[in-house]
Amino acid sequence: MTETTASSQFVIVMGVSGSGKTTVAKGIAQVMDWLFAEGDDFHPQANVDKMAAGIPLTDEDRWPWLRAIGTWIDEHESDGRSAVVTCSALKRAYRDLLREGRPNVRFCHVDVPEDVLKERLAERTGHYMPPSLLPSQLATLEPLQPDEPGVVVEARGNPAQVLQEVLDGLGLQPVKPLPKG
Repeated sequence: MTETTASSQFVIVMGVSGSGKTTVAKGIAQVMDWLFAEGDDFHPQANVDKMAAGIPLTDEDRWPWLRAIGTWIDEHESDGRSAVVTCSALKRAYRDLLREGRPNVRFCHVDVPEDVLKERLAERTGHYMPPSLLPSQLATLEPLQPDEPGVVVEARGNPAQVLQEVLDGLGLQPVKPLPKG
């Protein structure tokens, strides 16, 4: 199912590594019948190599990545499709770039206590982002502000409960059933 350009919507699920961005974004995509993209896939190899080596990214490293995500949004908006994409979007300046000329972009900031993040990252396998970079991400994070379009969701409860809170917060009406708890 696709929508007209006038009703295309884009949700950027943001937060630090281990917050559950991918789980939330895939849930939104599933119940809304939207396109999904993993923001990490837009990183140039140099960024991936840096993070894998435990080196935090700089703003200069992030700008091309953020622009690539913005271009992806533009392409799907011109096709009249709604989509959800993950992106840490840690700073307001990054979110401003992602929203620039894109009035249909909103954010979902998945907020998780630091101790839970540490546990999740310690258990995660197969991801290039090492747990050692969490402190730099937390230090960089500028939480979503009330004047920015979107919602902050504290990831408490099971994934279905969190997804319901996200949908309610964004005013989205699912077109498919929500997954069970």
